[in-house]
Amino acid sequence: MLLRTKGTSLNIQDFIVGRVTRDPHTRDNNAILICDEQLQDINADRFNCILTSSNQDGKLNGYPAVYKVPSLDHLFEGDLVAVGNDGNIKTLYRVNSFHNTILATERCNSNCLMCSQPPRNRNDIPTLYSIYEKAIPMIPKDCPELCISGGEPTLMGELFFQMLGNIKHNLPDTEIHLLTNGRSFAWPAMAERLGALEYDRLMLGIPVYSDYYQVHDYIVQACDAFNQTIVGLHNLARHNQRIEIRVVLHQQSIPRLTRLARYIYKNLPFAEHVTFMGLEYVGYTPHNIEKLWIDPHDYMNELGEAVEFLAGQGMHVSIYNTQLCVLPEQLWKYARKSISDWKQSYLPECSRCTKLSDCGGLFTWNLKKHSEHIRPFE
Repeated sequence: MLLRTKGTSLNIQDFIVGRVTRDPHTRDNNAILICDEQLQDINADRFNCILTSSNQDGKLNGYPAVYKVPSLDHLFEGDLVAVGNDGNIKTLYRVNSFHNTILATERCNSNCLMCSQPPRNRNDIPTLYSIYEKAIPMIPKDCPELCISGGEPTLMGELFFQMLGNIKHNLPDTEIHLLTNGRSFAWPAMAERLGALEYDRLMLGIPVYSDYYQVHDYIVQACDAFNQTIVGLHNLARHNQRIEIRVVLHQQSIPRLTRLARYIYKNLPFAEHVTFMGLEYVGYTPHNIEKLWIDPHDYMNELGEAVEFLAGQGMHVSIYNTQLCVLPEQLWKYARKSISDWKQSYLPECSRCTKLSDCGGLFTWNLKKHSEHIRPFE
């Protein structure tokens, strides 16, 4: 699914954030007009920007615009976009999707072996914050859920709390899923500050990859990361924060998976949710595949023992990114359709599967690397 496109910019000094429309008579003050071909009858000064697939037209002179855009078909009425002076058009929010994400930063203080979005060491925080500062008030009030991701969002510092305050104020009924490595909350002031927001719709998804510090630190490629994460989790729990523990399944995490399940129950019983997640074949994973890959079929015993132990202790457990045909039937009740719509795909043989509507499928990039045991139910 297309989330970004590019054309030739005209009269744009800085990024423009707005709500796309194809209605030339709209009264929306934040409107960005999409007009595919006919420009001559458009009253351009009533729009923040014009997006068009046509060549430059004299009608656009003096108005912010992006022309010669290859396609705008992926944008629907009400979608939010950021238009840059380089002609990039980035989709910020899709009204027809339940899978919308705020990218807080691409910087990170970990460097995980299987990171799906490798960190970039550049100061993108002020720009991204400014974009979403404008976009958040435009998001529909009935938005059911938003994800905040990175990089590591807590590296925003003070802007991190300002952004959360902005979301809480403008979207009071929206569930927020914040993906963080949790290390920053080892500093009590960070956890205390978050607790002071009294934001009960916020859930923090924090990875714990092993019960043994050296294994966790190796996976995230950061010294003392395990200790910081565990201290951070306990600091968050003291301030009544909602916590999800996330475990990515691969060659490094599987050997101690059942021990990890027992560690979570004993040491992190306050976790509201525990998720076991299949590996994504993207980012760093292809480069580290020899250290990471294990066919999901081959770790079902370990996964089953870990999941059923935690569930037996009354904890809420889910399995993400794993196909039903690979899972033993007794684990199906834990499987979730977790892959975002814009990165979800199926193999050709899945088209004849009778369980297709119940299965979450594969990441699009996992079509290149997946279990050899995927078979359609017929």
